[in-house]
Amino acid sequence: MLLKIRRDLFIILALACILIISGRLVTYVSFASSPDVDQGVEIAGIVIKGNDIAPIDSIRVNVQESGLRAGSYIKGDMLITSKKELPLNEAIANAEKFATLTTISGTTLQPITAADVKVDKKTGIVTVNVIEDFSAIEFNKKK
Repeated sequence: MLLKIRRDLFIILALACILIISGRLVTYVSFASSPDVDQGVEIAGIVIKGNDIAPIDSIRVNVQESGLRAGSYIKGDMLITSKKELPLNEAIANAEKFATLTTISGTTLQPITAADVKVDKKTGIVTVNVIEDFSAIEFNKKK
C-alpha cells in the first residue's frame, strides 16, 4: 500500500530534513572544534537581599567593582578577572566594603551599614545580604 504524496510536499519535507540534519551537524562540529580550556566556574549572577531603600542596581554595580561580575571565573580559591587574579576572600572583603558605599539615588546618604557576601563555588552565584540602618545616617552632614 503506497501513500500518495504530491511532489511539492515531498520537496518541502526533504528540504526540512536537510536543514535539520545540517543544523545538527554544524552544532556538533562547532562543539568539537571549540578549545577545551578549564577556566573554572563562571560568576553566574548577583542576588541581593535585605535592601528597602537602596536601589538593587546600585548595590550590584558596586559589588561588581570588586571583580565579582560576569566574565570572571572562580578557580580553586582564586578569582580570575579579565585584568587580574586575586584571592577569592579578598574579593569578598572588597565586595562587602563596596556594598556599604552604595548611596540612595540623588543623594549622598549611605544607608547600608553592613553587608555579607557569600559566593557559591559550584554554581558561581554571589549572594549579598545588606543591612540598612537609617539611625546611623547623618542627614545634616556638611562636606
